Amino acid sequence: MSSLNRRQFMGVIGRPVAVATAVAVLDPLGMRRAVAALANVSGTPEEIAADESFWFEVQQAWTVDRSLVNLNNGGVSPAPAVVQDAMKRHLDYSNEAPVYTMWRILEPQREGVRKRLARAFKCSPEEIALTRNASESLQICQLGLDFKSGDEVLTTNQDYPRMLTTFRQRERREGIKLKLFPIPIPVEEPTEIVKLFEQNMGPRTKAILMSHMINITGQILPVKQVVQMAKKRGVPVIVDGAHSFAHFDFTHEDLGCDYFSTSLHKWLFAPHGTGMLYVKKDKIPGLWPMMAATEEMASDIRKFEEIGTHPAANYLAIAEALTFHQGIGPKRKEARLVYLRDRWARRLLEHERVRLHTSLKPGFACGLATVEIEGIEPAALSKYLWTGHRIIVTPIKHEDFQGVRVTPNVYTTLEEIDRFCDAMETVIKKGLPKT
Repeated sequence: MSSLNRRQFMGVIGRPVAVATAVAVLDPLGMRRAVAALANVSGTPEEIAADESFWFEVQQAWTVDRSLVNLNNGGVSPAPAVVQDAMKRHLDYSNEAPVYTMWRILEPQREGVRKRLARAFKCSPEEIALTRNASESLQICQLGLDFKSGDEVLTTNQDYPRMLTTFRQRERREGIKLKLFPIPIPVEEPTEIVKLFEQNMGPRTKAILMSHMINITGQILPVKQVVQMAKKRGVPVIVDGAHSFAHFDFTHEDLGCDYFSTSLHKWLFAPHGTGMLYVKKDKIPGLWPMMAATEEMASDIRKFEEIGTHPAANYLAIAEALTFHQGIGPKRKEARLVYLRDRWARRLLEHERVRLHTSLKPGFACGLATVEIEGIEPAALSKYLWTGHRIIVTPIKHEDFQGVRVTPNVYTTLEEIDRFCDAMETVIKKGLPKT
């Protein structure tokens, strides 16, 4: 049996899946067998969602701080060790002679990443741009479409604040109008959402912005139905998929939209500062890039990547993140996130003062949910969970509801979920401690 030095050993245990036996650690072939065995675990996604031996192996891929409980993975997720290592490796190589190693050697490799993302999303590579986050991708669309004074853009009052700010700047600068409308919380009837979008459209409506998954509730909206309705009236739909891509299983076929934006450092576990923009090929010429590109690039998806000098390492390590995601299996991952959500949500719902602002019905939400304890202010609750229990959640204060947003991830253990529940039940029974 061959032996490994310390560096090789650390490289092995930092891979996406921990070894199952000592032999797998010492023997690369054993490692391959262990990984293959894990990938071929039998059972439905729902059955595997409750298989703690499977998820224990997955959890070992991370380098997270287990002295705290991070339930804000919806903000930005830590990357697995294999992704971190890939990024560091590319960064080290870049710094050997950046004008050569980064620009001439690494930069062309982005094309392989583009092709793999396109394959996962089921579209052409010539429709995928690599960006820094969902906000940049969305702003390319929001600022790149031509509007005239008096033109109207439509969205809900639950859309992401930065995107509302983007359109409000166009209001101030160009005289367009941003129209917002409320939607129920939660929604369990897709036709109701489609009807609300249609009812709020007018003769001056020139674009719709809609979230695929609403960031403050986890509500999954019926994108395809809204897109089909809007296309009949010649109105494009910009889809905010910041929280949906690699969170639950879908492809572009399930949306049918012309514009889709997402962050890859959330649910795909890619390096921080990576995002993706989809633009349907025949729509590329009519969409202006945020940063100027030459006229020759008018029909090239890469015109949206013209941002000046940027690192290659972040983008190339997306490949490892995608491999890791596919190794778990998108449907298995989705089922596990639902399983973790249901574990805490159903337990807390046993208490009368608890209100869940997220549907637990299949297809209407996934791993992101928002919960309220009546009479408890969200910011104060969030502060208590952190200072008293080292648990990170996100306080939500909206005009229509409030609560704390809870977003575990596949590295989250059941013990960590139960610690959160214990802390919440203490507040339910005793209230927040007086300060």
